[in-house]
Amino acid sequence: MTSKSSDKILKRMMDLHPKVIDLTLDRVLKLLDALNNPHKKLPPVIHIAGTNGKGSTLSMIRSGLESAGKSVHTYTSPHLIRFNERIRLAGKLITEDELSALLDECYEANSGEEITYFEITTCAAILAMSRQEANYTLLEVGLGGRLDATNVVERPELAVITPISLDHEQFLGNSIEKISSEKAGIIKKNTPIVVSSQNEKAFEVIEKKARALSAPIYAHGNQWLAWEERGRLVYQDDRGLLDIPYPSLKGDHQIINAGCALQALRLLENGQLKNFEEVMGKVHWPARMQKLKDGVLNKYLPSAEIWLDGGHNPAAGEAIAAHLSKLSPRPTYAICGMLNTKDVKGFLTPLEAQIDKLFGISIPDETNTLSGKETSKEANCVGIESSISNSVEAALKIIKNEAKNPRIIICGSLYLAGHVLKLHEYEIK
Repeated sequence: MTSKSSDKILKRMMDLHPKVIDLTLDRVLKLLDALNNPHKKLPPVIHIAGTNGKGSTLSMIRSGLESAGKSVHTYTSPHLIRFNERIRLAGKLITEDELSALLDECYEANSGEEITYFEITTCAAILAMSRQEANYTLLEVGLGGRLDATNVVERPELAVITPISLDHEQFLGNSIEKISSEKAGIIKKNTPIVVSSQNEKAFEVIEKKARALSAPIYAHGNQWLAWEERGRLVYQDDRGLLDIPYPSLKGDHQIINAGCALQALRLLENGQLKNFEEVMGKVHWPARMQKLKDGVLNKYLPSAEIWLDGGHNPAAGEAIAAHLSKLSPRPTYAICGMLNTKDVKGFLTPLEAQIDKLFGISIPDETNTLSGKETSKEANCVGIESSISNSVEAALKIIKNEAKNPRIIICGSLYLAGHVLKLHEYEIK
């Protein structure tokens, strides 16, 4: 199969990448200026930062707006299978022809200057979204917030900060306070900010920044609450109580993500959005506690229950463990591959009580992967029986021979998740 033209252009863009990544908005603003400032022509922007739950919360907000008949652009990262997944224009994935033309245009406008892959592709996404009408633009922060390439919109309609935890310390700082300060960089003067459940220190940083900018703050535990009751989602704010279906996305943490999304939706359209009964059941976000079904892996292991999650930090490990603890008993295996920049021990420690055996693997075609040997070693250190496997397929073969009705969680990285979805022949629409 021949490579798509967008893939060739994206590969060419990597040659422009600075040898050392320095977080700055200078390169992005320069390129946007050369493109006639498309970031100033976007439909009303909802800007979403945080460590965990950004994508899930974004997908819920999108679902709510689309259920109300609104058209929505979205920009998310990273992609799982195809780059096109990052950009939706009025609800539809950008086409290959559109993407290739945009990438070429941005490459030419950049005139060979140094720029990171994420920066130039973000400019391409902004350019695409500026040229097509929509009611809203949902922008997901890539890294941090303050100096992230998406933080070029001067007056967003709304900002959202999902739960913050330690991650990307090499870029954002080695404390919750430092990381929170970077995330809070998306707060703009007089712009409402929805804040999800936060570590106390994180919230103090966010609240201080919001007050300094006179940004109205709508925080979990203060202005709104969300909880599970009798298998349903209950949400409360100063507008009243909602009792609606449980989110289709799995995991207790999705209750808070759903509450955050509902608060955002309640602040839009002058509070006139009412279709909340429909919203949560329609949400789908691949590789977030996704139960694989009706695909290649299910045919290979028909008796297995297979879950896929791209979480990769200690908070994600806790969320996966909490979900597994509520399922009926089965022999439970993990297939885990992680990047060498992540806190492997922190991610694996919460899983110790839920995993019978783990297979450490290297993420295919990923330069910055932790080796399967190192992952397996870290698993042993936290008390999980583990061994090394050459691939996902090899690990599945061993599990198939060892257990009759296994439960398998494939986890540790969104890059691994993308590889698994390809194996599964899963199509993202």
